Amino acid sequence: MQKVPFGSTGFNASRLGVGLSEIRGAGEAKAAQVLNKALDSGINFLDTSTCYDDSEDLVGAAVSHRRDEYFLATKAGHSNDHTTGEEWTYDIVVSSIDASLRRLKTDHLDLVQLHSCGIDVLEEGGVIRALEEARDAGKTRFIGYSGDNDAAHWAVDSGKFNTLQTSFNLVEQKARTSGLLEKAAAAGMGVIAKRPIANAVWLVARREGHAGNVDGYGAEYFERALEMVDLGDIAGEPDNAVHTSLGFTFAHPEVNVAIVGTANDAHMASNIEMVNAGVGISDSVIGELHRRFEQVGSGWDQRG
Repeated sequence: MQKVPFGSTGFNASRLGVGLSEIRGAGEAKAAQVLNKALDSGINFLDTSTCYDDSEDLVGAAVSHRRDEYFLATKAGHSNDHTTGEEWTYDIVVSSIDASLRRLKTDHLDLVQLHSCGIDVLEEGGVIRALEEARDAGKTRFIGYSGDNDAAHWAVDSGKFNTLQTSFNLVEQKARTSGLLEKAAAAGMGVIAKRPIANAVWLVARREGHAGNVDGYGAEYFERALEMVDLGDIAGEPDNAVHTSLGFTFAHPEVNVAIVGTANDAHMASNIEMVNAGVGISDSVIGELHRRFEQVGSGWDQRG
């Protein structure tokens, strides 16, 4: 698995990371199967959150004994059954970090990220102070912001964070067109792309007759994909639509690691095999995907 510098953190991150929202409710045996497969294959970046139901508990049970093999990122700010305090306050972030340490069965986190709060919360400053104190106390090595649009720009411009996690994929290019990715990379921040394959909507949209159904979070992404696909075939595009999706995200050098979530070890193995084989796509395909987004998606905001 290829590894690249994760911003200026000094850590070399695998290009493919694991987003751990999808393992919630999977059970310890399934979570252990998926996570150990990832680590055995060279993935060294795990991203979870205290608000992903039992995700942190499953990670702790499955791979805490392999703690020195991975960079462990989590998120804080939302209230849930494991925390105390009002949402988006100093107290909730402190409580969340302590809960994460217990549940993940570790004495330190590598990264704690604020989980998509607005500019008003960032400007008030209590949640940032809680992160800084946790870093100073050795509870986490780095602090970051996970989010989109104007709040993500504020976080980068503030100079207070080591990392940025933001939505980026072939139907979600606002982080590129707004200069967010370029600005974060120039600041030396580690950049994490969330939703890098856009819920696999490119696969469904490319099918003849658009056969398939995409609901829930991916529904809007699917509508975007349909608009871009309906502009016609793209010369030189890979046959595998997931290859196109991952290749697009990785083609942007500002992105250090792209996190893909799954509770299916076969899907995990397929993703790893694809990345290891190389998911490069031609500049002409990248350019056409840029052009199509700019033609039909200029008014699309990043989805939080």
